[in-house]
Amino acid sequence: MAHERCEQCGNLTPPWDTIHRGSDDGRYELVCSFCFNVRIAESTGFTGFENVRLDPIRMIDCSGESHQFHFQIRLLGDLMALDAFELRGDLPAGYRFQLIGEPDDDVLVLLGRLVEKIRRALSVRHIDFRERQIIDSTVRGRIEWDESQEGHLPLVVVDGKEVSWIDLGRMLMSMEGWQFRLDIADPGEEL
Repeated sequence: MAHERCEQCGNLTPPWDTIHRGSDDGRYELVCSFCFNVRIAESTGFTGFENVRLDPIRMIDCSGESHQFHFQIRLLGDLMALDAFELRGDLPAGYRFQLIGEPDDDVLVLLGRLVEKIRRALSVRHIDFRERQIIDSTVRGRIEWDESQEGHLPLVVVDGKEVSWIDLGRMLMSMEGWQFRLDIADPGEEL
């Protein structure tokens, strides 16, 4: 994993834990999430903000597959985002989860709620990837950018795995004539 140096504190930081932040002189600087949060807390006056780094955790899904989740806390003005994600190489991929809280919320309480959200998601399978079919006529996932389609088609991530729009369409064809409902929700919400 190639680490990058935070322009604020000078620490080597994994790419997934860096943020390009606009500086006062109009240029962008690469900072770690810890330094980013310090700057936002100073500018918004949140002196009680708990700026911590959380260790990754490993969880097992309903198929017995292991997933390691990394965490990032970002102060976003009057809100705080707690993200959990898997890594593929140096970048977030696979399962991703988010919980939104207040800057003065107890981080460990939010972490507990996020871990429960992850546990619920890992307890369900939506696609049988061997048979290439949808299980129980429900699919939950995340919409992504499909680089191979130059942005003309989305890529979806279901059960932590990438599924092309074309492959999802083929799976849907086994339900031709059925009705469907498409619900799209913010990453911090639960479907």
